Amino acid sequence: MPASAPSSRRLAWPSLRNLRWASGLVLWIYVSLHLANHAVGLVSLAAAEAVRAAVHAGWATLPGTLVLYGALATHLAMACVAVWQRRSLRMPAIEALRLALGLALPLLLAGHAVGTRFTHDWLGVEPTYARIVRAIWTPEGLTLQWLLLTASWTHGCLGLHLALRARPFWRRWQPLLLTGAVLLPVLAALGVLALARELQWLALPPSPRPTPEGAAAAGALTDRLRMGWLLGLAALLALRWAWDATRQWRRGGPITLRYPDRAVQVPRGFSVLEASRAHGIAHLSRCGGRARCSTCRVRVHAAPGDLPAPGRDERQTLARVQAPPDVRLACQLRPRGDASVIPLLPADAATRHAPAVAGHEEREVAILFVDLRRWSGLAERQWPFDLAWVLDQYFARVGAAVQASGGLANQFVGDSVMAIFGLQTDLPTACRQAVQAAALIEERMDAWGESFAAQFGHALDFGMGLHAGRVALGRVGWGEATTFSAVGEVVNTASRLQDYSKVAGARLVLSLDAARGAGAEQSLGTPVEVTVRGRSQPLHVLHVPHPARQWPPA
Repeated sequence: MPASAPSSRRLAWPSLRNLRWASGLVLWIYVSLHLANHAVGLVSLAAAEAVRAAVHAGWATLPGTLVLYGALATHLAMACVAVWQRRSLRMPAIEALRLALGLALPLLLAGHAVGTRFTHDWLGVEPTYARIVRAIWTPEGLTLQWLLLTASWTHGCLGLHLALRARPFWRRWQPLLLTGAVLLPVLAALGVLALARELQWLALPPSPRPTPEGAAAAGALTDRLRMGWLLGLAALLALRWAWDATRQWRRGGPITLRYPDRAVQVPRGFSVLEASRAHGIAHLSRCGGRARCSTCRVRVHAAPGDLPAPGRDERQTLARVQAPPDVRLACQLRPRGDASVIPLLPADAATRHAPAVAGHEEREVAILFVDLRRWSGLAERQWPFDLAWVLDQYFARVGAAVQASGGLANQFVGDSVMAIFGLQTDLPTACRQAVQAAALIEERMDAWGESFAAQFGHALDFGMGLHAGRVALGRVGWGEATTFSAVGEVVNTASRLQDYSKVAGARLVLSLDAARGAGAEQSLGTPVEVTVRGRSQPLHVLHVPHPARQWPPA
């Protein structure tokens, strides 16, 4: 291991993206517990009160209070940062809804927080369900309560969806998650209704209430909190405007961004993505402009000093996709001067009749390449129709073996087959399926080999390469001639490993990552470091002379 490796393990401050994500997750859990507690009201008032006491006891501790209010303060601060950074109000509808709900939440939350935590900690009134339900059982109280729960729940679920929608598990479980997201608030509303009816039947004595002075203090505090948030937002927007005006005055007028088909002028401080949206230029951005993906990446050229250095989140994302120095994220790049930008991933609407990679999702998969050996020699001696029959038989055996193992044989080019594993499973399962497919392919090809040699006077042999990791999945091609495929470094490396199997004298060469995913690295000997064409770093691989002997097909 290089001597510099330990320094890369030093703890670092969390990025703004991680702070926003962690604080939002804490608040989403808090709201989820609230809704679930309301839903328990369908059982009984006693059950709901018992759950409320348990949940409240956890949040009321010093660690719970620090986590909850720290997350709230952090998330509000991140909202202010987002407002400060935004130069244009043009954005997709889902992003606009999430931002509007987030900014409105403090107005709705103020009354709830004062009515529960303040009255308990400062006025000594326990926020029991009997008192809470009676307090909100007015048209105004119910309206505010359900606006708060609906806004907070929708905001949190949208945030989770935008952050996780590219993850395989999220897409796999999305129908079930959507059902739960809709069902939980409905059950909560029914639970509160059941609690109100039970209170009416039981005819319990009035719940303890704050003194008139305490109620007046609570109302005044609620009004101050709401007014403070509105004034704070107004001050932030005014300061933002003054800052932009001052910077424009000191640094000159707008800057020009030259796209491949047009040039636009935008104020200094606009991100490239904001400039595209402000001028109606189709620009792909899957994560909402938070550097969680690289779909908005652009190739940019500008004078020295006109491009600020990438921030931490942008650096991490660019490093992950191994972007060259002239590629930046449009959502993060805010040029200081004129620049030329070329979006590298075209938006779906602009690519229907052009060569493009559109509508892709990122996913961790295993890629297996299979290639016939000495095909050129066979093709030189056989009739084309005979060769077509051979390919049909070969593709049928390989495709059936891949399908039986849980994969998809999606490309048949020349005498090569590419198969994808993991479209409906996690990565370890995909790797296990791929090695089992390799074993099954060898078994079926060897069974065909004896009759093939007798018919064509040619020994049948083949090689395979296997690698695993993150790819982009979708349709590629031109116009109507498109096909589903995977794109990325993993695909290229798997193909190179198939080529390397000739040198290694093995039926299968797989990367150490794929072997670990399949749980097979311990039984395959010592990894070998090889240089793979197209990769900047060497790759550790394992040789499997005969997969069917290593993993006998069931």
